[in-house]
Amino acid sequence: MSVPPQYGETWVYESIVGALPGVDLSEPQAVALQLGLFEAAVLVFGWYYRLPGAVLAGTVAVGVAAAGSVAMLRFSRETRGVPLPDPYRRLLFGSSIEVVLAVLAFVALVTHVFVFDPRLFGDLFGTDPPVVVVYLTLLVLWDLCYRIGTSWWAAVVSLWRSLRYRFDAEAAGRLRRADGINVAFAATQVVLLPFLDGQPVLQVAVAGHVVAVGVVSGAAILLLDG
Repeated sequence: MSVPPQYGETWVYESIVGALPGVDLSEPQAVALQLGLFEAAVLVFGWYYRLPGAVLAGTVAVGVAAAGSVAMLRFSRETRGVPLPDPYRRLLFGSSIEVVLAVLAFVALVTHVFVFDPRLFGDLFGTDPPVVVVYLTLLVLWDLCYRIGTSWWAAVVSLWRSLRYRFDAEAAGRLRRADGINVAFAATQVVLLPFLDGQPVLQVAVAGHVVAVGVVSGAAILLLDG
């Protein structure tokens, strides 16, 4: 039986979806709203400012972020479907470490695209990018960084869980499915690589994250006793 999430023991994304006043969204509705709003903004501003290349890149980024939302919700549902040791539950959902990782990743990304190598924004938006387009781009990039940070944190904590705890066969099966969902989301990020052509640092960072999540989550699955 699934254990309902308690505020203070949820990922930030779950807390926001569940705490909006006067709004009662199901998981599919929340993801559809996120996807629809961001994609509509990408299409409208891309058309208005004549940025067809940015529209394609933005659409892919929005799609990956939406896939991350689906993965987070399914991961948490599978994980909460079994009795969890309190330390694991608190570490995974209640520590907010995923936000710290997301902030670090986002700050590093902003530093890269504005200081270290600003060619990426120049290629997408030209030499004088519209302010509203830059704002939207940073918002989508934050969305991606948050989900990537959550994915990495889930992988690390899952490996710690598998090394420390033992579960029965049913619980182990659901936890393996949860870890598999995390690996699948990491794999979707491969579609970002073609848009990072000429940006070797970012390509290595994204590809390295995909491989790292696959290795760490794969080890968590193999070591899970049940």
